[in-house]
Amino acid sequence: MSEKSVMRPARLRGSDLLRLGGTGLRARPLRAVLSALGIAIGIAAMTAVVGISSSSRADLDRALAALGTNMLTAAPGQTMFGKSAKLPDTAVAMVRRIGPVLSATATGSLDDAHVYRTDKIPTGQTGGIGVLAAQLDLLKTVGARMASGTWLNAATDRYPAVVLGADTARRLGNVPAVWMQGRWWTVIGVLAPVPLAPELNSAVLVGWPAAGSYLGFDGHPTTLYTRAVESQVESVRAVLAATANPENPNEVKVSKPSDVLAAKRTTNATFTALLLGLGAVALLVGGIGVANTMVISVLERRGEIGLRRSLGATKSQIRVQFVTEALLLSLLGGLGGVLLGYLVTGAYSTTQRWPTVVPLWALAGGVGATVVIGVIAGLYPAIRAARLAPTEALATA
Repeated sequence: MSEKSVMRPARLRGSDLLRLGGTGLRARPLRAVLSALGIAIGIAAMTAVVGISSSSRADLDRALAALGTNMLTAAPGQTMFGKSAKLPDTAVAMVRRIGPVLSATATGSLDDAHVYRTDKIPTGQTGGIGVLAAQLDLLKTVGARMASGTWLNAATDRYPAVVLGADTARRLGNVPAVWMQGRWWTVIGVLAPVPLAPELNSAVLVGWPAAGSYLGFDGHPTTLYTRAVESQVESVRAVLAATANPENPNEVKVSKPSDVLAAKRTTNATFTALLLGLGAVALLVGGIGVANTMVISVLERRGEIGLRRSLGATKSQIRVQFVTEALLLSLLGGLGGVLLGYLVTGAYSTTQRWPTVVPLWALAGGVGATVVIGVIAGLYPAIRAARLAPTEALATA
């Protein structure tokens, strides 16, 4: 026989590989679905964890964009002798002179004032509600809004009138007045929750002049709130302590409330890593399930393998057939898992009123992971199938 007449095996086209790989799955649909389900659960878990985490961050970014990241606060720290320091009563006026400062205001803590729902409650049962003297421009500076009623104004801030914080209002209930320091104070409004100044949520706010007249307030602010030009926030932060208390700038604590909110992003890092780890374990279990399915498939299809080898299929073609089948099986689970993870993210984000955000890299990574798992899971069964001699495979079929 001449060299030109030697028969060479036909090359399998991509469509041929897909048809061959799909044949095994169509022949055992229930087994294929159950094997793909393991992959789907792992991919869905990982996609949902990344998606929910990203949606939470997107909601935080949206909230910070609405609240503004240009607010700074200053509060008295401690003296060099360990005693509580005080801000000068001129601190607000001096801070307002800083060029990039857009607004500045303050509250003053009234530690000796206690609030009660009625005048029948024993003196010691204060409920831990704080009382703060507030300046009129507090609402604008901290980005707060009223849930009901009105804010203090020039006509009410010098009389026994109060505004309740959101948490305080829930604790006291719908009361028209509160009892404080031997007199009734009329409730004129309730604040909505204030994210950048949470200390206001659990307080009762009175006018600055009224605090001095009725509650013995000395006029020294305990928290100073400042809004600055966005691009100059760090510059203002650097001089805020020295401006608020020129004599003792080291006794002033300066903070940026938006940094506290942003720090919440890191609080879920360990939990997210744990969930990703669980998703990876589920993915590994799914990969083992695919490998198990392919090994059983090789054992059950010895006759088919022997027949194909007898008809001229090469070892490499047999290997490629079974790797393709495992790859299709994994892709089925991967695509289903990505879709399920996206739906879970969307459903949870909707209940939390978050924007639904699933990064493209998470979707692509999920599908990419299934490709890797499919190749790895199908490699050993494919090699085992290719090693079967035609006569051995047909004899044991």
